[in-house]
Amino acid sequence: MSDFVKKVYRLHNGVFHSDLGVMTNLWIVKMGPGTENSAVKIGDWIGVKWMSSICDACEPCHTGMDGNCLNGKISGYYTPGTFQQYVIGPANYVTPIPDVINSAAAAPLLYAGVTAYAALRKSNAVAGDFVVILGAGGGLGHLAVQYSERGIGHRVIGIDHSSKKELILNSGAERFISVDATESLSEAVKALTDGLGAHAVIVCIAHQGAYDKALDLLRFGGRVVCVGIPEGDMRPIASATAASITIKELQVVGCTVGTRKEAVEAIGFAARGIMKTHLRIEKLEKLTVVFNEMNTGTLKGRVVIDLSD
Repeated sequence: MSDFVKKVYRLHNGVFHSDLGVMTNLWIVKMGPGTENSAVKIGDWIGVKWMSSICDACEPCHTGMDGNCLNGKISGYYTPGTFQQYVIGPANYVTPIPDVINSAAAAPLLYAGVTAYAALRKSNAVAGDFVVILGAGGGLGHLAVQYSERGIGHRVIGIDHSSKKELILNSGAERFISVDATESLSEAVKALTDGLGAHAVIVCIAHQGAYDKALDLLRFGGRVVCVGIPEGDMRPIASATAASITIKELQVVGCTVGTRKEAVEAIGFAARGIMKTHLRIEKLEKLTVVFNEMNTGTLKGRVVIDLSD
């Protein structure tokens, strides 16, 4: 065991569209050598993020972009612990979980929650700005709605299938647009934004069609934040033409996952009761069923896997 690791017991594990359930709420049961002066101790509640460890030595780490660490280890790929009760994590990179957040609710926040919050920060939108969230009824999207509307003060327009309208509005969206009952999303968005379009669009859904429409929903100087990654052959964004980007001075940025600082901030919103995860809890044997729901797009909110005995 290295100088920076400890053993933690896992109660609940979130399930995510990447087929990774690596964000979790755990408590520490053993500290490794060299962690005597660590900020965390045995018995503390902590979370292990999608990026489970970083080197703290490369340029991304030194410039506040530790989520892009050149030597980082991704939970479930390079480190064991996904969907099991015990996992080893670095004492300097786990995220403290306040006692007011229960285990199941915390599990999705350290991937979906942090990513949603980081994407909103990258949007450059400020309080009062119009923000469109594509895929607003999904596990990541409904958290983005809450962080955006309730946490930051954006005016959120949630876009998704009509079956997810109630979840989206209950999450705090000011307006809802149904993709299956709207002929022109761009005209619908303009009608709700003084005829100009949104200041920012967050693409939470892993669907090429959503990206192809994203830039058409922006006003001048707007920004699209890419989060969901479509499967299959990679294709360019249809609406990202040189003319539209240049004339309207648009921007397109990506967001893989949040940083150490953003994880603490994202958890803080939940601790203050500003937002909560819409979730259901399943046992590990139901994991295949959950993945099938993801593949068919019928899953609402998040599913958390109960790993307790």
